[in-house]
Amino acid sequence: MKRSFSVILVILSVALLAPAQNFESRFSETKIRERVKRISADEFEGRGPGSPGSVKAADYIAAEMRAAGIKPGNGSSYFQNVKLVGIRVDPATQLVVSGRRPEAQKFAFGDDFVATTGAQKANVSVSGELVFMGYGIESSLYNWNDYSGPAEDYKGKILMIMVNDPPATADEPDLFGGKALTYYGRWTYKYEEAARRGAAGVILIHTTESAGYGWNVVRTSFGGPRSEIARDANDKTPYLDLMSWVTDDTAKAIMKQAGVDFEGLRAKAATRQFRPVKTGLEVKIDLKAEKTEFESPNIVGVIEGSDRKMRDEYVLYTAHWDHLGIGEPDAAGDRIYNGAYDNASGVAAVIGIGEVINRLPRAQRPKRSVYFFFPTAEEQGLLGAEYFAQNPLIPLNKIAGNVNIDGVNFFGRTVNFSALGSERSSLGPIVEEVARERKLRLDGDNRPEQGFFFRSDHFPFAKVGVPAVSLRHGDEFAPPLKGEALSFFSNYNARHYHQPSDQYYDWWDASAMVQNAEIGLAIGLKIANAPVWPRYYDTDEFAAADKKRMGK
Repeated sequence: MKRSFSVILVILSVALLAPAQNFESRFSETKIRERVKRISADEFEGRGPGSPGSVKAADYIAAEMRAAGIKPGNGSSYFQNVKLVGIRVDPATQLVVSGRRPEAQKFAFGDDFVATTGAQKANVSVSGELVFMGYGIESSLYNWNDYSGPAEDYKGKILMIMVNDPPATADEPDLFGGKALTYYGRWTYKYEEAARRGAAGVILIHTTESAGYGWNVVRTSFGGPRSEIARDANDKTPYLDLMSWVTDDTAKAIMKQAGVDFEGLRAKAATRQFRPVKTGLEVKIDLKAEKTEFESPNIVGVIEGSDRKMRDEYVLYTAHWDHLGIGEPDAAGDRIYNGAYDNASGVAAVIGIGEVINRLPRAQRPKRSVYFFFPTAEEQGLLGAEYFAQNPLIPLNKIAGNVNIDGVNFFGRTVNFSALGSERSSLGPIVEEVARERKLRLDGDNRPEQGFFFRSDHFPFAKVGVPAVSLRHGDEFAPPLKGEALSFFSNYNARHYHQPSDQYYDWWDASAMVQNAEIGLAIGLKIANAPVWPRYYDTDEFAAADKKRMGK
């Protein structure tokens, strides 16, 4: 890989920074534990954007920032209000598929499918011909175009699309990133591309393997209230009247009604020769929904840099503060989705980072300013971060780098960690230096097929060219986990992710949280003091946005 001379300067500058120092002793285990308990408490009602509990949670977080010495990040305010439109679909809604057979098939909301609308209306009736679109991808980079047929094949139609990327082959082992998920495989891309093409709706086919999580996650994440950034009359952003997921069994039943060899279609969709397939079926759905308009704040704060020439430049910390609110009860009857790991823990860690920075001796304080950004509506599709990236409170071309924290280790101390995206930019040498100083093993993405780089609040900043990493804790624990910690860690994705059981427990190891937070602090301090800014490598997909942002 060819890298520019500026990268060499960054590596050299990292080596010339102050001797290695570990700041763990400056964190308060008691405070980080207490903040997680409070942010994930039942009284905050799962922090669903727009709920009364979320208002209380936002006020609490702002108060803790003030107590930690973090100043308001929007003039005299800690808030940047985001106008949102919420849609809650009536669970009695049915998906009706007709054609080819005398009797129409009716599918049940929750068990067979979930759906919402991008029309930002209370009640929307959608009907149209069902067209199987394979992976629903158009990419000149990979010479792939599922939309290569005539526009009438998909415009105004309901498109059935598979989640994930087309699989790599022996001839093309790096097709769509090989094992690693690209953005083309994300559900957000599928909806966005179909809307750009003028489709009326999209039905995504869920499998646990392709999505990376079970139907229980889809049901809780997409079957409850969904929000979007409110559009005004001048907003020409294309949208879909129907955005839906179906189970694999539902997809098979629909294709059986069409008389189509579904498995054969799946196989053909994995080739460049695939073309849209008209099923001869019509989909109809009357989305009876409750519409609400509300505001939910991004929470922002700042610590001014110590260097007069560099204090108008920033290191950006991100950690979303929202979760799923109140939803379907679990087996124990619990309806509050507290989101303790996801992401009360990240918020607590970042506030702790600010607290430590404010207590550093002047000689150790960061030269650049540090900006603290807690986005809203991350669980709704990174909405708060997307809004800030388009309506920044600090200039995007003044942000040296972004460190995102979405889930902090509370299981036990580790000998490894990863920073997703570090290989994309000259942030990589900085992260490597932090790992060496702490004698920790720096791993790459150990589950690249999950596409975690595209799933949290650093991604909207990467899209506009800000070098960004998302910190993830390690999985090699010392000492090894046992008991409840081992059980929770081993079963998190299957049993606890986006479920009411993601809540605070007394067995949490606060020293592990501090270890994780201190790594984030160290990375941020190095960015804040580096003489040369990190930049995306020329070979990376975000390099063009970086050059546009910086004007070179």
